[in-house]
Amino acid sequence: MLVINALFVMAVLLGNDLGADPETPDKADLETGSSVAVPVARGPLTLEADYRRGIARVLPSVVQITSRSGEEISEGSGIVYDDLGHIVTNAHVVGDAERFEVMLATGGAPRTARLVGVYKAGDLAVIRVDDPSGLVPTGFGDSDRLAIGQIVLAMGNPFGLSGSVTDGIVSGLNRTVQFAAEGHETVAPTAGGLIQTSAAINPGNSGGALVDLAGQVVGVLVADLVNADTGSVLPGIGFAIPANTVTRVVRRLVEKGEVTETGRADLGVTAQTVVDRHGRPSGVGVVRTAQGTRTALRPGNVIVALDDTPVLTAQDLARALAAHKPGDSAKVELLHPDGSTTTTTVRLGTTGGD
Repeated sequence: MLVINALFVMAVLLGNDLGADPETPDKADLETGSSVAVPVARGPLTLEADYRRGIARVLPSVVQITSRSGEEISEGSGIVYDDLGHIVTNAHVVGDAERFEVMLATGGAPRTARLVGVYKAGDLAVIRVDDPSGLVPTGFGDSDRLAIGQIVLAMGNPFGLSGSVTDGIVSGLNRTVQFAAEGHETVAPTAGGLIQTSAAINPGNSGGALVDLAGQVVGVLVADLVNADTGSVLPGIGFAIPANTVTRVVRRLVEKGEVTETGRADLGVTAQTVVDRHGRPSGVGVVRTAQGTRTALRPGNVIVALDDTPVLTAQDLARALAAHKPGDSAKVELLHPDGSTTTTTVRLGTTGGD
C-alpha cells in the first residue's frame, strides 16, 4: 500500500522530473494478437513516475473539512472544484451544518466556508470558502472510460491524517450500495452506480478524490456503506461516486443550490452487468424495480438492447439512456434463458433529486 506524506508530495511538486504524461497509449504501445488491445506493461520506474505525477497534480486540491452542528464535530475531505472557492464533498460530511472550516493541503490557517447546496440522494454537497485565494482547482476526467483493473489512487484525510494517498485498482463498476449515516441509517443508493476500488478508504476519506494515473479525478470517495440487499455494513471495500455524476450534480448545486431532478432518463430499476460462462459481459440484469414504479420490467430480466442499441454492460445502458429524455418511450430487448429474445416498450422516468 502506498502512503505518502504531504511534505514529500510538496517536494515532488517543487522539482522532480517525472517524465511523460501517462495518456492513452498509441498503437505502438499496445500488445496485439487478442480481441482486446492491452497496454504494454510499464517498468517499475516509469510506473512510479506515473504515481508521483498523479499525486502531484491532484493532492494540492484535496482539503480537510471540519463541520460543526451544535455540539457535534465531524471531519472529512473535499476537492477544490473551481477558483471561486467551491469545494465538492459528501452530503454526509456536511450533515446539518451550514458553516465549516477548511484546511488546505498546502497548509496555512483554517478558512471559513459556508454551505452552497446538498444532494442527499447522491451523497454530494458543495461548500464555498470565504477566501478563495491560493486554492488550486483540479480537473475531473471521464469516468465512463474507466476499466476494471485500471490503477487508481485514493486521496484524502483518513483519521485526520492530512494528505494521505493509497493505491489500488478499479475492482468493479456500476455497483449499487446504500450510504450509511450515523448509526448506519441508510440514505439512498446512487443513481448512476458506484466505482468499486481496492484502494483503502477509511473514515475521514469521505469527499476525497479517486484519481487515475493521468492526474484526473474520476470519482469522489465515499465511506460507511451498506449493502442494498442485506443492510449489512461493507468494511474493507472502497467506493467512489463517478466523476461524470459529480460534475453534473455540482453544476446544478452551484447554479441553483439544489437538485430537484437530475434530468436523466431512467428505467426505474436497479440493474447490474451479467456475464456469460466465459466471464464476458452479456447484458444487464434487473435486480429490482424502484418502489412505486410501474414498469413491464421484472427482477431477473436481462436487457441486451435499448432502441436497437446493443447493451452488454451497465455502462452501455447508461450511455443509451443518456440519449433519451424522461417521458420518452423506448424499446427494450430482453434475453431469455433459452437464448430467445423479446421486445417490450417502456416509458422512461427520471432520476429524482432529494
